[in-house]
Amino acid sequence: MTFEPLSIADVIVITPRQFRDERGWFSETWKEQAFVNAGITARFVQDNHAQSLKAGTVRGLHFQKPPHGQGKLVRCTRGAILDVAVDLRRASPTYGQHVSAKLTANGGEQIWVPIGFAHGYVTLEDNTEVTYKVTDVYAPASEGGVLWNDPAIGIDWQLGAHQALLSDKDLILPTLANLPAIF
Repeated sequence: MTFEPLSIADVIVITPRQFRDERGWFSETWKEQAFVNAGITARFVQDNHAQSLKAGTVRGLHFQKPPHGQGKLVRCTRGAILDVAVDLRRASPTYGQHVSAKLTANGGEQIWVPIGFAHGYVTLEDNTEVTYKVTDVYAPASEGGVLWNDPAIGIDWQLGAHQALLSDKDLILPTLANLPAIF
C-alpha cells in the first residue's frame, strides 16, 4: 500500500497493492496499522455506496459541520471518477484551494479526505459506483456544501463533451465567499 500526499498534504491518495493471477486480483483496501503508520488514525463508523448512471454526474461539494464532521476514505469500485477536496479550514494556508485525483476501479486508488474539507466527485464513465467510509454518521442537521462550479475555487471537472448532471440541492449551494466560517 502506498500513501501519496497531494499538494494539500492532509489529502492523501492511497493505492493498495493488487495481487494478480489468471483469475483476477486481490487487494487489501483497509489495513488499520498501515493507515496509522501513514498518520491516518480515523475511526470509521459507516460505509456508503453510490451508483451514478451517466458520465458527467457531479456529486458535491459536500461536508458535515461539527460536531458531526466527517473524514472520508473514498474509492471507485466500478468505472472512474475525478475526486475533489476543497480546504474549508479558515486558519489553513490552503483555505479555499482544492486538490483532485482520478480514482478508477481498475487501479484501486483511494483518497483520504479529512474533516474540514468539502468533498465531491464527477463520474468519468457511465455506470460508475463509489464506496466510502466515513468517520461520523450522516446527520442531516449538520449538512453543508459549496457550489460545485464556484469560480473562486476554479475546479476543472474534466467534463469534456459531457454536460454536468447535478441534484437540485447541489445547484443552489452557496459560494465559498458566502459560506460562514465552519472549520
